[in-house]
Amino acid sequence: MLNEKVKGNKWKFSPINNIEEANFNQTLERFYTMGVNGLVRENIQNSLDGHLPKSDKPVLVKIETGTIQTNDIPGINEVKERIRHLAGHNHYTKETIQHMQSKLDEQEVRYISFEDRNTKGLTGARNGQSGSKKDTWGIYAYQKGVHFEEEDNELEISRGGSHGIGKIASNAASDLHLMYFSNCDADGDQHIGGTVQLIEHEYQNSAYRNTGYFTDIEFTSGAEKTKFYPYENNFHEVFKKDTRGLKIVIPYLREKYDDEKEIIKSICDSFFVAILNERLEVHVNDNEITKETIADYIKNPAYYSQEYAEAKKEFTPLYLDTYLKAEPREITVNNIKKDFHFKLYFTYDERIPRGRVAIIRTVGMKIEDFKVAGNATKPFNAVLIGGLDEDEYLKSLENESHTELSTANFNDPQLKKQAVRFIRNLSKEITKVIDEAVQEHNAVDGKIDTKDILYVAEVQLKKDLQSSMGTVKVNEGKSLVKSSGNERQKERRDKKNKISPQKKEKPKTTKKRDPLKWQKSNEEADVNSEESKERYSAHPEMVQRVILNDKEIIKFDFSKSKQLKKSNSCDIALSIIDGMGKEYNNEFNLRDNYKEILDLNTGKVCDFKNQTIKNVILQNGVVQLQLKLNQTFNRSLKFVYYVEV
Repeated sequence: MLNEKVKGNKWKFSPINNIEEANFNQTLERFYTMGVNGLVRENIQNSLDGHLPKSDKPVLVKIETGTIQTNDIPGINEVKERIRHLAGHNHYTKETIQHMQSKLDEQEVRYISFEDRNTKGLTGARNGQSGSKKDTWGIYAYQKGVHFEEEDNELEISRGGSHGIGKIASNAASDLHLMYFSNCDADGDQHIGGTVQLIEHEYQNSAYRNTGYFTDIEFTSGAEKTKFYPYENNFHEVFKKDTRGLKIVIPYLREKYDDEKEIIKSICDSFFVAILNERLEVHVNDNEITKETIADYIKNPAYYSQEYAEAKKEFTPLYLDTYLKAEPREITVNNIKKDFHFKLYFTYDERIPRGRVAIIRTVGMKIEDFKVAGNATKPFNAVLIGGLDEDEYLKSLENESHTELSTANFNDPQLKKQAVRFIRNLSKEITKVIDEAVQEHNAVDGKIDTKDILYVAEVQLKKDLQSSMGTVKVNEGKSLVKSSGNERQKERRDKKNKISPQKKEKPKTTKKRDPLKWQKSNEEADVNSEESKERYSAHPEMVQRVILNDKEIIKFDFSKSKQLKKSNSCDIALSIIDGMGKEYNNEFNLRDNYKEILDLNTGKVCDFKNQTIKNVILQNGVVQLQLKLNQTFNRSLKFVYYVEV
């Protein structure tokens, strides 16, 4: 039951008896880690899902960034008051709350908005919290982990959303975890709602849940039962939506999201097929990204490097050329139960340093830059697109942020087995195309006579053996190689190794090993680092590492290291070593191998880049990490670890 005293409040929080969950929603951190890309993908995907079925016009999304006076933000003073009363119970929540509270006195703040047209908008706003599947306002505004399902099965299959949590991507982009949505439906009715993601908290002697809703409320049955209803939209111009469709407004925009160039790149990276097929058009402030103009952005060196040798992380310029110029070929991928048929647009070019496949849904959204097993460094580029059956299956494999094919979605062992087989066979079928291209571009003309080569190799091998090993003569002049060497070599060796009686061997003394050994950072690390840090190599005895299913757990015990006694946090860097102990710097990229890295000391998701995990907390000198593995992670890799403070 909501307390009667909240009737006059613009924001509604549901009361609880006791505070049980002391953390922020972890999905906030996952989307925050994805940055601009996660925000843009989620909101544009939602707009594509809402396309008017009978319209042949593309979905138009207008993205605007600007500044707004805080007094013009609906109900903002109530949100501020709640945040002032938040209390953290661990390092992460304390740090997050402190950051939120530091923003409360600002008089004007940055915002970003996403407004779509040629879309249905949300339906049933006047019915409020109805519980009906037909009223999409109630689902979008008040339900978590639920997404509206189209009655038309074909439309439902082609839609991008499925997990029902993407709405929180907008909250993650705000310093206050705050977002609003304005709607205009088919009847021209205009309403506004919003959510704020806090933690369970105490306010005015009562405890409340973490999510607040910008909504009106109706009390029934003697104030024991309530129902949410949206407000009529009579607020500031930034929040106005007077054409059919939906508008998302995110005030207190985080600095890392306020980047017009990165917004445009994210649109091109994720939706180039939808734009080229005239299903989508996006305006970012004064920039218009359409079928006619998208190449101007992708081929612009100010946005993307045009050098093939630099195409190691960003592949959109290659995808564009491949999709527009290559003739598609058919490939079939089986998942044990069923065959799936795809069009593969494929290019082979020796200048390409990394081979990737853009996996595209029929809505025109890229899921991921797929690494073909065993072919990640082959010189190719490809775009893969299926039909409705393929779309439905790919949709079941997507992770919650729609950025990767994963088997983790399945609890049923048989479905998981089918997913594993599908991903494996996808690599297998594309490998056939790659191998065919390699043979075509590296054909051998004629035959090579190897007799002379083998003879020279045999003679040289005999010489090398005789120079290093002695021989034994036997009958008929034949000889056998013996390991002790010839007599002269043996004499020299004995004389050299003879110990003089005057020189006695000194007793060996055991040197105490330093737990951490100082090592100068390499030049590249020095250039890229934000501040000068000391770098130490960690002795293997300090590291405990185990892999369990799709997770890797690592524990570093630095408690005996005097270098870290005064440190509360550090960076951890990884470097690959081979079976001979040779180290390969900068060959291992964390983001290519791990989905998420969690600091077990704090419960906080770690920021990581290239080979380095940032700002890991030391608790009594101990670091504990949980790393969620990507599907393509090589479990046999061995590492040397460095700590930077």
